[in-house]
Amino acid sequence: MRDCLFEIKPGVETRWASHENPDGIRGVGGQARKGRKGSAWFTLEDGTDAVLAHAENTSGMIRRIWITMNIRNSETLRGVLIEMYWDGADTPAVRAPIGDFFCHGIGRMSVVKNALFSSPEGRSFNCFIPMPFKTGMKVIVKNRSGQKIKHFYYDVDYTLGDVFNENTLYFHSFFNRENPTVMCRDFEILPHISGRGRYLGVNLSVRCDTDKFFTTWWGEGEVKVYLDGDREYPTLCGTGVEDYVSTAWGQDYYYDLYHGSQIYDTEKMEIACYRIHIPDPVYFHKDIRVTVQQIGGIDTDDELNKAKFFFNHITKGYTYRSVNGYDIDFASINAKEVLPELFEREEDWSCCTWFYYDKRENPLRQLSVEKMII
Repeated sequence: MRDCLFEIKPGVETRWASHENPDGIRGVGGQARKGRKGSAWFTLEDGTDAVLAHAENTSGMIRRIWITMNIRNSETLRGVLIEMYWDGADTPAVRAPIGDFFCHGIGRMSVVKNALFSSPEGRSFNCFIPMPFKTGMKVIVKNRSGQKIKHFYYDVDYTLGDVFNENTLYFHSFFNRENPTVMCRDFEILPHISGRGRYLGVNLSVRCDTDKFFTTWWGEGEVKVYLDGDREYPTLCGTGVEDYVSTAWGQDYYYDLYHGSQIYDTEKMEIACYRIHIPDPVYFHKDIRVTVQQIGGIDTDDELNKAKFFFNHITKGYTYRSVNGYDIDFASINAKEVLPELFEREEDWSCCTWFYYDKRENPLRQLSVEKMII
């Protein structure tokens, strides 16, 4: 939804919720210290919740969210949760770690700029996703990090009185993590849900198991989108993770409007990357499920890589599985033999998925904070 910049919408009013005016009430902002910046931030104690913005008995749309915190480490990036509720719902449509939701990954801040999120210097959280509501909304943060956040700053910018039609969808997110993933079982970016909507995109994070896999290539797994009755095989199927995020022949740090890899640490083999489906919409009319395989690869023409991979496994006795379905016993083969190019892996995968849905609540499972924190 894009506004015409030179037209005013009758009956639509603008509000900013911040700690200087948490309720977005007309004419009462910035009163602390007699208007001389007396309440720019608040302290978010461990174990406490805070309502950042809310509206009742009105339609409207959240248009921008900006947040920053004085502590931005792995514990707070995964242990501070953001939740959003639409139209008086009992359960949140959005529930995710603050870092992953705002397109940071693996509990690390990063410089990222795209069509929906930005952190131009790696110190802030910005979101520009339009989030409509019909009768009310509430945005909450919950601190379960084990740390006190002394300075929590925010703005939630929204309008009231927007008019919508029957095709207007609610914004949702889903956070998932498996550590480790299960061999030969695809990681779920978005578990099966029934209804109508639009898959908007995903922020993927991978922490490779370098003890088992050395530094071999991790990203051969295909992203698959099962649409409107697909069961065994999907309608939409990619060709590899780096292909899905629109790069090629490996991966490195980069960012762009609709795709990027905001973290690519070759020493720790930790990766965060994203894909946003704006110019190439993914609609679903009955149901949807989105998965990605955990498949690695090794260049069989690279003798040095083969030797390192062979030595790493023969000394530790690992047995691995080819995508062709048979076990590979590295202790019983010669390093000069041709190794399988594609093999199954199991590592630490997580994601924050963004989507629109025709219901204000979703049936997706919610992970405990303990399983989120790195």
